[in-house]
Amino acid sequence: MEYKTKQQDLILDFLKTAKGQGLSEHVTAIDVTDGLKKYGMGKATVYRHLERLVDKGIVNKYFVGENASACFELIKEGDHQKERCYHCRCEQCGKLIHLHCEELDDINQHLESEHGFLVNPFRTVFYGVCAECQKGDE
Repeated sequence: MEYKTKQQDLILDFLKTAKGQGLSEHVTAIDVTDGLKKYGMGKATVYRHLERLVDKGIVNKYFVGENASACFELIKEGDHQKERCYHCRCEQCGKLIHLHCEELDDINQHLESEHGFLVNPFRTVFYGVCAECQKGDE
């Protein structure tokens, strides 16, 4: 039997509405803690519940940089945790772009079959400059 708590429900609701609150669909545990401050939920509770949701396959956890906080994203209905997902991070504004790209899947398959290297798409981040920052440089 699955054990659900009010805190877990609050976190899930927050993740479902994060984009509408001016956040990206990738949020840190601090974003969640700040967003749920009014409910008196502390950092330890948020971290614990996020990790449980990751273990259950409800939330994906991404690492987007050596010193950056992990990001969490609600898995949309019908998506699967093992789906390959890559990220681009803008070195100017810090924006994180979520990528589902068949051509990257081809590169990943090449690395696996030809070089014996299995890429972890949840930790793969391409660094560069986003389109908006490129426009600003003109």
